[in-house]
Amino acid sequence: MDIREHNRIAWDQQVEWGGNPWTIPVGPERVAAARRGEWNIVLTPTKPVPKDWFPLFPCDLLCLASGGGQQGPILAAAGARVTVFDNSPRQLGQDRMVAEREGLEICTVEGDMRDLSIFDDASFDLIVHPVSNVFVPDVRPVWREAFRVLRPGGALLSGFDNPVIHTFDQELYERGVLQVAHALPCSSIDGLSEEERQQLLKKGEPFEFSHTLEEQIGGQIEAGFLLTGFYEDVNPPESNELVSAYMPVCLATRAVKSAI
Repeated sequence: MDIREHNRIAWDQQVEWGGNPWTIPVGPERVAAARRGEWNIVLTPTKPVPKDWFPLFPCDLLCLASGGGQQGPILAAAGARVTVFDNSPRQLGQDRMVAEREGLEICTVEGDMRDLSIFDDASFDLIVHPVSNVFVPDVRPVWREAFRVLRPGGALLSGFDNPVIHTFDQELYERGVLQVAHALPCSSIDGLSEEERQQLLKKGEPFEFSHTLEEQIGGQIEAGFLLTGFYEDVNPPESNELVSAYMPVCLATRAVKSAI
């Protein structure tokens, strides 16, 4: 089974069908505000990234698994030299559409977030990595590759799921019931037949994989990063997401590659 191919098709479908908030490009008013120095981006559903997490612009910036016409255009309008790297051609197309509409310079590259071999060592000053590593079965290569392509003193800004949200029975969850059913780590394809997997694809649903906090936070430290920032976030009220009423559903970290 080619997980990357399945998720590429699923995200292309999400763009085509519309409605997923991570596929909706920013409007002209946000780009104009960013050009005036009035901007923010998110790594998680609602909470803006603290401004002191960013270096001074201009800088060389990689939006990692971050297509959709959101973070990339805002950061380019704010003065960064932006490369957007994503597995979905349609998501990258959203960035190119905004760049053309607004006269922005954005480089888009299709690829797997676990393999950044297209980039040389020490190519970037900053990496912006919104909630997305849930779509790969092993997150540690993501951290190792991010460390490699960052310059000394560079920072990795990452958002990721609280792994607890993957423990609940999905069918009951959709009916408003929170019942723990899965041990971590787990995935949305555990125990599914090939027919059931194909049904997921028809519904435009990517495969998802939980990662423990040891893999997410400990994995960054193992890769060589120093953690210098952390916050938690919930889904917006209009999402009617159950777990947010009880605990944060996403986490964000700022990790630095030592300049020494």
